[in-house]
Amino acid sequence: MSRLAVLLALTTLPVLSGCGLRPLYGGGEAGIVQTMLSGIEVAPIEGEAGWLISNSVRDRIEAARSGETRYRLEIKLDDQIVGLGVRRDDVVTRERRTLRARYQLIELATGQTVLDATAGSDAGIDVASSEYATIAAEKSALERLSGIVADQIVARLARYARSTEGK
Repeated sequence: MSRLAVLLALTTLPVLSGCGLRPLYGGGEAGIVQTMLSGIEVAPIEGEAGWLISNSVRDRIEAARSGETRYRLEIKLDDQIVGLGVRRDDVVTRERRTLRARYQLIELATGQTVLDATAGSDAGIDVASSEYATIAAEKSALERLSGIVADQIVARLARYARSTEGK
């Protein structure tokens, strides 16, 4: 059985090497993605959701920060909580928290917007009989959503950096 696995690996290796896939963060700290991420500053964002998102994005790109600032990332948020489940006595039993971000990457040298995109996610929240428990669940959902949206933003920035390679 192991002989078959080795033979299969040897026959598929040349096919995989020609498929054009490249690691996104190839080149390590000197790679195009890390170089671009190191030059991004995150503009301040208002509110609790803004503070959470900006910190989450900074945490994800901070490891790369070392060079001069070449870009500014501006983010505008839309944070909503909507009641979904309603009992006969008009009491909400379930909520959905939606966090959407429109972000723009601006090149500081030219003032040109080089990337304009959106990211977002939502989470369901059970409304408890305790108001404190419901508020805690809403805050917890916001923290999770902030991490998810920050991951989406940084991944899109990395794909943008990879797409500009050689330009």
